[in-house]
Order: sequence, then structure tokens, then C-alpha cells
Amino acid sequence: MPTVTHATAYLIDIDVETKRTDAVQAFLKQETIFVEITASDGSSGIGYSYTIGTGGTAVLAMLRDYLLPHLVGQEANRVEAVWRDLHARTRATTVGAVTSLALAAIDTALWDRRCRAIDAPLWVLAGGSRDRVPVYDTEGGWLHLRTEELVAGARKARAAGWAGMKLKVGKATPVEDLERLSAVRSAVGPGFDLMADANQSLTAPAAIRLARLLEATDLAWLEEPLPAEDIAGHEAVCRATSIPVAVGESLYSLGQFGEYLGRQAAGIIQVDAARVGGITPWLKVAHAAEAHNVVVCPHFLMELHVSLCCAIPNGRYVEHIPQLRAVTRTELETVDGSALAPSAPGLGIDWDPDAIDDRRVA
Repeated sequence: MPTVTHATAYLIDIDVETKRTDAVQAFLKQETIFVEITASDGSSGIGYSYTIGTGGTAVLAMLRDYLLPHLVGQEANRVEAVWRDLHARTRATTVGAVTSLALAAIDTALWDRRCRAIDAPLWVLAGGSRDRVPVYDTEGGWLHLRTEELVAGARKARAAGWAGMKLKVGKATPVEDLERLSAVRSAVGPGFDLMADANQSLTAPAAIRLARLLEATDLAWLEEPLPAEDIAGHEAVCRATSIPVAVGESLYSLGQFGEYLGRQAAGIIQVDAARVGGITPWLKVAHAAEAHNVVVCPHFLMELHVSLCCAIPNGRYVEHIPQLRAVTRTELETVDGSALAPSAPGLGIDWDPDAIDDRRVA
């Protein structure tokens, strides 16, 4: 069986393509952490993870100082065994963002190599449920945009055939959020999904009040109304509103998702492959959600998540936020409002090595 003979990690910065703001922060830049591996049979793989502006060098140090030395020599096809071994070596820093992001960069590289070695695309090897998944737009819904800009963005998304759009909430008063969402709903009509994202900015009572106001706009979901660690609060919000509550982008382990699912504290799971530690745990979360009859609408990373959503039967949506166009030679392909699963072997991301090298910072 082939073993990993070489592994390297590096960091690049990718500028945001447009101004992005929400109730608690701005998206400053994408710090992208790459891991490249080579196996004894000559096969290779490229994996990655990211931050939205801070912590990238900490992830890189975790990889270089602790994880990559233990990766070399391991059996490259035994992705689950490698993931568990490396996770066990980081007990002092799990569960947490830095460790999960580092593990994700390795895990995606191992999956990429494994798929390439047998000439299979990720979505097929990971399950192969279907070859496309609907997309919804986020770029037209940032908090700093004026109401008329939100309306224009929603009309543009609908005209493109997309099935929905997400709008950020967190204005000075809930009434202002309601007015903005109501204007968009009036513009696009009832056959277009609208989502609202509070980015963990509320308390449970405030979230319940906001949700009851927004029920009139027929939301597809209310995303991250509370801090991610407040499971009891999310449980209370779920009981108090007819709007499905979406959670997951700020959870970093299978166990955390298990708590939410077991307590019925989330109606939609938004697991992020980078933040949960890679493709290996991502699939476990998705299948756990399936067992609870809950759909998966992953956060960000559309270029990777299209394959993962196509792999599983309960993948409902991919979030459309272009962020890799500066370092890839091709883009996500969409037809009639759905993203197509890449047919190329591996992750299906067509990296541009020269553009990546130009952006290296560490």
C-alpha cells in the first residue's frame, strides 16, 4: 500500500472579491492554507482550508510543527486511520478552530490523492448521490447594502435561475430588518427562497422576537441567531418559531453537531468542511443529519461543497460566494440554478499554480 513520502504546507492571502459585512464582522481577506502530499506510488494530492482574516499562521505552525511530521510514512489510502491518529496527537488543542483547520488541510489532500489515484471525482467516491445541487446567492445580501441594492441583487439572482438568496440581519432595530426583507420578498414573490443570517449576534429572547417578526416573509431559514455554544438557546428558538433554524458554520466537531441534532436545536445543518476538520468528519455529520431527517446546506467553500453535497442524499443547497477565482483556472459550473458536480478526478478544483505562488505569504 502506498505511503506518504512528502508533505508540505504553505499560506497564501486572497483578497475578497467584494465588500462583505454582517452583524459582527467584516470579511477582511481569505487566508488559505495549502497542504501538498506525495505518495510512494507517485500519486499526489492538494488540500486546503481557510480563515477570513486572522489565525492563518497559527494553523500553518500546527501543521509544520506537529502534524506533517507524523503524516509522512502513513498509509495514504487509509484516510480514516490517518485522521484519527493525527487528531489523537492534538488532544491538548482540540476541539478548536486551529486544530480543525489544520486537520482539514491534510484530510482534503488525502481525499484528493485517493480520488486521483483511481481517476474518480470526489462526489462519486464519497457517495455519488446525484450530479448537481441547487445554489443560493449570498453576495447580494450583505448588511451594508441599501434596501434597493438588496432588491436588485435578489432580482438578479432570480433571473439567473437561482433558487434563493441570503440576507444579513442585524440593523439597529428588528423593524428595519423586517422592512428590508419585506421589500425583497415583495420584489421576488413567493416562489424564491429567502434566508436571514444573524451571525451569532442575538440573545434567545431577541432572536425569538426577530423570528416572529420575520415569519411574515416566509423565510427558508434563520441562520446562527445565537452564539454557537448556546445550544439551549437555539433549542428555545426552534420551539418558538416556524422558521427553520440553521446552525453549523461555527461548530468544530462531530460531537457538537450530535448535541444539536439530539436536542432538535437545529432544523438545517451548515457543516463547513474546513472548520469541522475535513471531508472525513464532514461526511459523518451529513449522515448523522440524514439519520435525524435534517438537510445539509454547508457554509462557504462552494468549490468543495458542491462535490460533498452531491455525494449525499440530504444535501439541499450550496452557498454561492466566489472566492477562489483569483487562484483557479476554471469556475464552478451552474446550469438552470444548480451547481454541477465536477467530473475531474480529485476535489475537482482547477488550481492555478502560478497565481498561488504569487500570493504566498508564509
